[in-house]
Amino acid sequence: MSEWYVVGVDTGHTGALREADHLLLALAVELGLREDVLGCTHHVRDGRRPHTALSFAVPSERAARAIRQRLTERGSGPGTGPGVVRGVAFAGELHGPDELAAGAAHAAAEHTARTGGRAVLYPGADALTGAVTVARLLEVSAVDRVAVLGSPGGADPEAKLVTREHVRPEWRDGRLVLAAMPAAGGTLVPFEVPDPTPCCADH
Repeated sequence: MSEWYVVGVDTGHTGALREADHLLLALAVELGLREDVLGCTHHVRDGRRPHTALSFAVPSERAARAIRQRLTERGSGPGTGPGVVRGVAFAGELHGPDELAAGAAHAAAEHTARTGGRAVLYPGADALTGAVTVARLLEVSAVDRVAVLGSPGGADPEAKLVTREHVRPEWRDGRLVLAAMPAAGGTLVPFEVPDPTPCCADH
């Protein structure tokens, strides 16, 4: 992937990951981020309590600055209502309460360095439905590698991966890697199990 511009945002979310996914998807819709966006969740351990922050990467600095401006506008809050308190970080500029601003900076730094972050939105994600071969997954999406638990090598390109409509790769050493595990019939499934009643199915 070419250079992308990353905006971090932290609302202090302490709920389940599926709820963080919902928040990220809602923000993306309200910010008009339909294509060419990579949205991630990040675990923040610093501060008073562990929580989840978010990051959005876009291939345009102008678009990133527009996102930052929208997120820092007083009296309007995409995703969570008027007057929402949040931390925002972009290009070393911080906004919001200290702890939330630090969380946003953490998310932005991890995503920019591609050393951490769990991707919820990414190019090609919509194409990963049903069962696809590993080769097809790598061809149509931003995922760089499929790592099979307990296997030292990469996944067989011809292996079928049953997506369960829930494919959440993570940044590892500069690459977007999907952790998978063996399943029935010689197939693979993503290691992360989807919520039985997906809260974000309408996005």
